[in-house]
Amino acid sequence: MGPLIPNGIIPHEWDSIIAILIGIVFGFVLEASGFSSSRKLAGLFYGYDFAVLKVFFTAAIVSLIGMYYMDYLGYVDITQMYVHPTYLWGAIIGGIIMGVGFVAGGFCPGTSLCAVAIGKIDAIVYVIGIMIGVFIFSELYFLFEPIYEGFFMGNITLIDSLGVNPYWFIFIFTLIAILSFVISDIIRKRNKKIFY
Repeated sequence: MGPLIPNGIIPHEWDSIIAILIGIVFGFVLEASGFSSSRKLAGLFYGYDFAVLKVFFTAAIVSLIGMYYMDYLGYVDITQMYVHPTYLWGAIIGGIIMGVGFVAGGFCPGTSLCAVAIGKIDAIVYVIGIMIGVFIFSELYFLFEPIYEGFFMGNITLIDSLGVNPYWFIFIFTLIAILSFVISDIIRKRNKKIFY
């Protein structure tokens, strides 16, 4: 059956409308979770607040289990799901840049826009920095192109890369998540006296 748009169940004209609605709901959930606070987000790196780890790990597991369960039931064909192409060097370098920016500024691009929406000045400065970075990248793309498109690996997933049964991968991934939740709670309790 699914995905809905590629199979003509929902017309292509709904792409943008669905994207806007998902964006609004995602922004609302970020704000409701307190992710417009750079202090809360940076707490992950300082060991006093692991909400980011728990929320995004849970979202990944729920969506992964949900997609494969719907595939198992025949409601979705997992082979028709779009997988963004992997350019290894761009992913590694981009991940390092974003990681440093996350630690230094206390926001990721999505949470920074959420914080801008409620008028946080530090987020406004952060988004201006993102725009400057995007401008520099676009103007000097001819210099960055070999890195950006370097080591193309195709439209692969982690399951493809490891060559394991997807159901075993989901099981192990869930165990890792539960273990990380337990360990993060232990760390948070130890650091609670320091930061609060």
